[in-house]
Amino acid sequence: MSQPIPAKSTHEQPPVHIAMIMDGNGRWAAQRGLPRLAGHRAGTENLRRVIKACANQGIQYLTIYAFSTENWGRPSEEVEGLMHILSEFIDSELEELHRSGVQIRHIGRIDRMDEKIRAKVERAVQITRENQRLILCVAWNYGGRDEIVYAVQRLIEEGRKAEEIDGDLIAQHLFTAGIPDPDLIIRTSGEMRTSNFLTWQSAYSEWYFTPILWPDFDEQELQKALEDFNQRDRRFGRLSTSGC
Repeated sequence: MSQPIPAKSTHEQPPVHIAMIMDGNGRWAAQRGLPRLAGHRAGTENLRRVIKACANQGIQYLTIYAFSTENWGRPSEEVEGLMHILSEFIDSELEELHRSGVQIRHIGRIDRMDEKIRAKVERAVQITRENQRLILCVAWNYGGRDEIVYAVQRLIEEGRKAEEIDGDLIAQHLFTAGIPDPDLIIRTSGEMRTSNFLTWQSAYSEWYFTPILWPDFDEQELQKALEDFNQRDRRFGRLSTSGC
């Protein structure tokens, strides 16, 4: 088991769980006259830096939106390229992530992955299962609506009665069971959509939208997001601490 490394947090109360929609790889590549996959590779390189920055800030959970259920509709060469990049990322980064105390989890339906890639993902999850410095949840072949459908299907399979079903029971049957809801969701590239990401879990999350394209979202930009988060008054449907 890797030993957790003491976190260096510049924030009194960093969010427990940050989720990220890593958007803008294609535009980043287009601005440089490069193919889209070059942007995805740059985005993957940046992910290494962001994981390290989150760990250093004392973030306990980081969820990244890597491949949605809708992304299968992209050109086949792009989908195949993304699969290859995932495979390369596991090969090149698993040892370092494990050594740094990062636990990898997969959320989403894993069945559509190529058998070899699926085996790599399952191995990464198994190897890092005891690590606790940062829990990295990779949403691959994930969709928020699909996740809710999946949970309902499981409840039906278990023969649950209607009167048994409540919010807590549904949460226990989501891909994210046991993972706290995200405190902060960051979307890069300037788009202001939720894009079917953590539909159930984001009910009271704080959202932060930035025009920075994902490959350029660095530790300084993360710091800006955290500073903005620390100014929020999270009420969860109740009155604020000021009584207003």
